[in-house]
Amino acid sequence: MACVGPDNARPCARPDRVKKSDFHFELPPELIAQAPLPERSASRLLCVRAANPFEDRQFADLPDLLDAGDLLIFNDTRVLPARLFGAKDSGGRVEILIERVVDSHEARAQLGVSKSPKPGARIHLDAGGEFEVLGRDGEFYRLRLLGDEALEKLLLRAGRLPLPPYIQREPDSADAERYQTVFARETGAVAAPTAGLHFDEPLLQRLRERGVQFGHVTLHVGAGTFQPMRAESVYEHTMHSEWLNVGAELIEQVRRTRAAGHRVIAVGTTVVRALESAMREGELQPFAGETQIFIFPGYRIRSVDALITNFHLPQSTLLMLVSAFAGRERVLAAYRHAVAARYRFFSYGDAMWLSPEGA
Repeated sequence: MACVGPDNARPCARPDRVKKSDFHFELPPELIAQAPLPERSASRLLCVRAANPFEDRQFADLPDLLDAGDLLIFNDTRVLPARLFGAKDSGGRVEILIERVVDSHEARAQLGVSKSPKPGARIHLDAGGEFEVLGRDGEFYRLRLLGDEALEKLLLRAGRLPLPPYIQREPDSADAERYQTVFARETGAVAAPTAGLHFDEPLLQRLRERGVQFGHVTLHVGAGTFQPMRAESVYEHTMHSEWLNVGAELIEQVRRTRAAGHRVIAVGTTVVRALESAMREGELQPFAGETQIFIFPGYRIRSVDALITNFHLPQSTLLMLVSAFAGRERVLAAYRHAVAARYRFFSYGDAMWLSPEGA
């Protein structure tokens, strides 16, 4: 069942009645942010709390929404420069997007090619080096880097940052800094956990001074996060797989926070996916491994008390996740408000504070 996590304990709620088209909204293209603001924390923040109408605030106001003892959980993944370019033996051009580094010389990747290469084919890299195509894994290709150079070393030497497809420009030197969070430390993602991009050191220091606690999980965001959902019924959709680590130290932080009557706040949907994947019989447990968890309305998120998130694409699985947390009608109404108020959307856009439905 697509929306069940690793403990296989949470049922889907009438998945045949949840459709992709239920999560459509109209978005003027000019609201898709094409570049970051000069300062990370200068973004706007739309607060969606049950007791209040929509509140238009600044992200720098975040300390005012938090109390001493609250726990912010960040995703500390770091984005790889995962785009490479080369050519087939025939001379045909190839664009490579590394989706997952499997080991020192093997990767799973998307290929931009006019004709699919067969197993055994070679891809000659513009920067030097050569891949052998091992085969297919669904929409991805399995590649082996030939020679002595390790794959991660190659990417750091020659790779380009993989900006999302809706950012219609080539990455520049500023993106190397701004498409990473300031707390990124575990290399392995091909897309940034974008809710974390709004935090800079001055804001983090203000939060510390207020007594807010910080915790970290790791979820390596894969290229599959940009794949459109093709099936109309959520029951027919297969989620992409991503690697995560929820450690014992974080579990203890959550336990202490809840025991003291304080809140656990996820910074981004990737944190929610990681925590919900680590739930066992209603309790968070340490977990490291793959997840394909698919969260949509009917699923009750129990791991967090509030969610900070960017605005997501129409009909996307991430929009379904935030709708499961805060209610579909409420979320779509907030998106309509955001469009009317000219918020900036997607990775380099503005953010939302969401309280759970009924809270």
